[in-house]
Amino acid sequence: MTNQQNRWTREELILTLSVYFQLPFGRLNRTTPEVKELARLIGRSDNSAALRLVNFAACDPYITESGRTGMPAGMSVCKPIWDEFAGDKEKLFLEAQRIKAHLLNKPIEETLHLTQREMEGKERETIIKQRVNQTAFRSMILYNYEERCAITGISIPDLLVASHIIPWADSTPSQKLNPENGICLSALYDRAFDRGLITISPDDFTVCLSSALREYETQEYFDQHFGCIAGQQLIMPIEHQPNRDYLAYHRDKIFKGL
Repeated sequence: MTNQQNRWTREELILTLSVYFQLPFGRLNRTTPEVKELARLIGRSDNSAALRLVNFAACDPYITESGRTGMPAGMSVCKPIWDEFAGDKEKLFLEAQRIKAHLLNKPIEETLHLTQREMEGKERETIIKQRVNQTAFRSMILYNYEERCAITGISIPDLLVASHIIPWADSTPSQKLNPENGICLSALYDRAFDRGLITISPDDFTVCLSSALREYETQEYFDQHFGCIAGQQLIMPIEHQPNRDYLAYHRDKIFKGL
């Protein structure tokens, strides 16, 4: 194979960067299923895909400021793509999904598992963007929390939700797909967090129960599901711990008070 044939295309780099943002640093290796899937999609070896991912790590201030280096040798190839998309993950994930659909020769709706019923009566591009963002954010948060609820440790995928700390509608563009704006919670605690019945202290990452929730403390179920988590510290993620300013926003704007 000549150097020209071996050169990475813009499309391959965009797909790789989209995978990079969804995986913790420790999973950027050739044995990770998502890396192997990327390699198959772009027709490269598992090792080649993994190396390009750690080239992107060398562009990432979050990694380099922590004392890690990634693989700087490939930065000249990756840096232009990093500079174009790192500040606009919505654009990145949407473009990557379109490239994936093209490579698979499938409609983008099919690659996103969107049904006709979900699309009915709605604006196509809006629904596609929404699903792309939901899918990417869920992957990012679940992988970061090792696919378990940060309160209970439950690891049943169908019961796990990537919870936004600052709600999507209230988030700035930089916050919407920021892994520091997410916590992996099982469905019950996601709903309680979303409704302000519980919050997470920005000081020590412990669970606080609202006064609205404590109205039910005489009920039989209270201690089993809520009393037992009061004051409990979150199971912390591999990377990107919850942003303290975002938690303060949740406590001040959404939480229903002590």
